[in-house]
Amino acid sequence: MTATLIILALTVIMFVIGKVRSDIVALCALTALIVLGILTPEEALAGFSSTVVVMMVGLFVVGGAILQTGLAKAVSQKIMKLAAGSDTRMFLLVVVVTSAIGAFVSNTGTVALMMPIVVSMSMQSGTQPARLLMPLAFASSMGGMLTLIGTPPNLVIQDSLVDAGYEPLGFFSFFPVGLICIGIGIVVMMPLSKLFLYKKKNTDSDKPGRGKTLDDLVSEYNLNNALRRYRISAQSAIAGKTVAELDIRNRYGLSILEIRNESSDRSGIIRNVTQSLAKPETILAEGDIIYLTGDMESMRMFAAENGLTELDNNSMDFYDIGISEIVLMPTAKIIGMPLRKSGFREHYSINVLGIKRNNDYIMRDLPQEKLQPGDVLLVQGKWSNIAQLANDETDWVVLGQPEKQAMQVTLDYKAPVAAVIMLLMVAAMVFDFIPIAPVTAVMAAGLLMVLSGCFRSVEAAYKTINWESIVLIAAMMPMSVALEKTGTSAMLSHSLVATLEAFGPTALLAGVYFTTSLLTMFISNTATAVLMAPIAMSAATEMGASPYPFLFAVTLGASMCFASPFSTPPNALVMHAGEYKFGDYVKVGLPLQIIIGIAMVFALPLLFPF
Repeated sequence: MTATLIILALTVIMFVIGKVRSDIVALCALTALIVLGILTPEEALAGFSSTVVVMMVGLFVVGGAILQTGLAKAVSQKIMKLAAGSDTRMFLLVVVVTSAIGAFVSNTGTVALMMPIVVSMSMQSGTQPARLLMPLAFASSMGGMLTLIGTPPNLVIQDSLVDAGYEPLGFFSFFPVGLICIGIGIVVMMPLSKLFLYKKKNTDSDKPGRGKTLDDLVSEYNLNNALRRYRISAQSAIAGKTVAELDIRNRYGLSILEIRNESSDRSGIIRNVTQSLAKPETILAEGDIIYLTGDMESMRMFAAENGLTELDNNSMDFYDIGISEIVLMPTAKIIGMPLRKSGFREHYSINVLGIKRNNDYIMRDLPQEKLQPGDVLLVQGKWSNIAQLANDETDWVVLGQPEKQAMQVTLDYKAPVAAVIMLLMVAAMVFDFIPIAPVTAVMAAGLLMVLSGCFRSVEAAYKTINWESIVLIAAMMPMSVALEKTGTSAMLSHSLVATLEAFGPTALLAGVYFTTSLLTMFISNTATAVLMAPIAMSAATEMGASPYPFLFAVTLGASMCFASPFSTPPNALVMHAGEYKFGDYVKVGLPLQIIIGIAMVFALPLLFPF
């Protein structure tokens, strides 16, 4: 018991100091428990196969798909419209919407659904994500107190009451308690989040030389005004011909930048978009959309002669194909060559859309233009081919980070697919008549997001998983086994309840809440509720008091645990995205936890008399 308490104390101290990464601290504590023989290797590693941990991995993937497809951006824009530019209103909307979802979906699932939306909303509004993500995590837990199914500890106390022969709780018996928690949460979190959750900006976007965004490049080179999009109809003269057969450059002085094909099923929900560069052997087909650049009159003439339909929206989309800038070095072998002999298209399948020379932008007659040292070339091609430019040659330098830019491009045509998958996952988690376990629903949803193309690649899906949070939770879970195995948790709970029992029901109620709250910082909330529920029931019976307020104190203490990042999965889920330290949870979560406890000591006897 002593060794376990020492390891726990040192772990907490290291978390508070924050000099060592939280996942490393957790792994050190786990290793110490094995080395000292407190836990067997099987017990220590059980956290890594826990359904909660597996579910967190899947939810990171689902959340990443919601971001990648632009679904998060669309939803966040709706919320921002309701907020009407007010930070306070936006804060309230995030807390209220999250709490409402948390009443029916697990708090972990709620955070996974809302986190990408809140991150997207923060980016669009200029608000730091840290201001909203911790309140989001806390609101998901508070929302769980609104209904019987909102959080597992609610079901634990329900079982305790039924087993003891008491009247079971109704589905909305928790609703008044949940409303009080949410009200207190809003009042407390609003000022504390403003005071403690603003972070020093230290992102790539704040560093000089970060590279231009895709929109910056499109605007700088005036690409949208220099191109037109045309659809090939069944009657078009070029349907079935190859690009080489058109001889479009010699006959019209035009260039085909890209060929795009779109298809969808009858419902219109499942859409596929493919983009490709115009190679000489590429065969043009009915329904293809071609992107042309060159003289406007020549484009109109070409379209009229070949029966092409001009499309209204002439903006460029960056799904499979992107753009970037490269700078030619003075020692480059292609200096002095005309662009057509540079080999970009032949060796890399890359188009050059424009040349920036000093302050001039050269966009016409590019094939004949001779390359000079220091020229900045705007190149277009598949993202992988652009990234390859940086790896294969020393004749130029690729500006920006093409691979990172590719990750940020939203596959918006996949947003309906992501929405359907997400709704099916939520339905499976909410409705008991669907015979699918929550962890299975999440795993299936994550897999479907990958297989349906909501990610650019499987690697992109893996990159959405925050392994620091996963390892933190998985490594800290066995701590609860150690505390229970050594009798530490039982000793603490029994001693405190026995001490306070003599001071009356109110003091005992406070003791039950704060003991449960303390244990939940180191033991999972469900395990804590299972441990404390019979103790609270026994104490109430001995005093001749109603067990209802005491059992509610158990579920509240187990669910309203905000003072550490590893006390609940939602707290861990937002840790990396919000760039939080252990101390941030103490500054905001601990006051909230204490204030809710004090309020409930007085409110519970009014709602459920002794």
